[in-house]
Amino acid sequence: MRASRNLQPEQNSEPTNAAAIERAFQRTFGAPSRVYRAPGRVNLIGEHTDYNLGFVLPAAIDLYCWVALSPRPDRQLHVYSTNFETTVSVDLDDSHLTSRGDWSDYVVGTGLALEHHGYKIQGANILVSGQVPMGSGLSSSAAIEVSTGYALLDINNASIDRTQLALACRHAENEFVGARVGIMDQFISSNGRAGHALMLDCRSLDAKLLPIPESVKLVVCNTGVKHQHAGGEYNVRRTQCDEGVRLLSSALPAIQSLRDVQPSQLEQHKHLLPELIYRRCRHVVTENERVQRAAEALLLGDLPALGALMAESHRSMRDDYEISCAELDTMVEIAGVQSGVIGSRMTGGGFGGCTINLVRADAAVAFRHAVAIEYQTRTNIYPDIYVLSASEGVHEVAAGKLVG
Repeated sequence: MRASRNLQPEQNSEPTNAAAIERAFQRTFGAPSRVYRAPGRVNLIGEHTDYNLGFVLPAAIDLYCWVALSPRPDRQLHVYSTNFETTVSVDLDDSHLTSRGDWSDYVVGTGLALEHHGYKIQGANILVSGQVPMGSGLSSSAAIEVSTGYALLDINNASIDRTQLALACRHAENEFVGARVGIMDQFISSNGRAGHALMLDCRSLDAKLLPIPESVKLVVCNTGVKHQHAGGEYNVRRTQCDEGVRLLSSALPAIQSLRDVQPSQLEQHKHLLPELIYRRCRHVVTENERVQRAAEALLLGDLPALGALMAESHRSMRDDYEISCAELDTMVEIAGVQSGVIGSRMTGGGFGGCTINLVRADAAVAFRHAVAIEYQTRTNIYPDIYVLSASEGVHEVAAGKLVG
């Protein structure tokens, strides 16, 4: 297992509905609450392109982080995690607040980021219950940030701009948590739409909703190998991309990020780059092109073309960006020969976590069973496999119903 700095422990047996969360809050804080939830996400294609200001194609999924809270008369946040059964208390007026290196950083960092973005946040008692599996590449971090941020703004009667919320939550993860993530995870958790993927331009933040056919399920296979975002190889890859831009700018002075580099330009000027940096750049540049082609394929209903692009994406992540691992490659290999599969690739930051598989709805149950058995046979790990649908972004929830 790989080390993970994430939000939940290995198992999560907490009930996940509004009434159960309200009861848990009442037991913890002795008061009524309002309940919110924000989804995790799966990225259909477009890995490590967001922080290069490129294109991504994620969907919000029906696995959530739930937050219940009630306002306080002071500026303190008292935060209880049902997953870890621990409470952390901070004062937002404490100018010396620093990262603790645990789950609470995502909550505290979001509160501070909202203040940085011009909001004056009242204190709150907060209960957090995470449903997104840890270290899975399904963005449990964005789910807790977005659910917390939306809830804090709502109880303070602030006008909520979902894009600004996403930017504040990314600021929390970049500056307080220390992970140099792009905008994709927070954006889709804020702006997801049921039944749709979202094509996002990470520079302009222009977004286009693309319907996912009802005949297709999003099947997420968790390898059981944990990954780590804050620090480590994720940040190394970002530094390598920055170095590629620096070196290429001697020949292409107008570029600001790898988003601005065309595949033909990269090939023309590859002599400027060390081999390793060239391969990192090649993944990002070709992945941006694949995302745009994939969005067009999805819009046209050309699922075979989409599946082929997913396969190309996985090979690029495995060979050029080197963020896959043996278990991810095995899971993709197993999935690729199953009946009803349209496409399969690793998803998320890499170095473990999950694969995303587009599977015909009528074959999803058989796919889940066959992949689980074969993966366990090959790795001695029994995988968690989720048959999911694209879901709504962050909302208040009351009595099991979405509000607003």
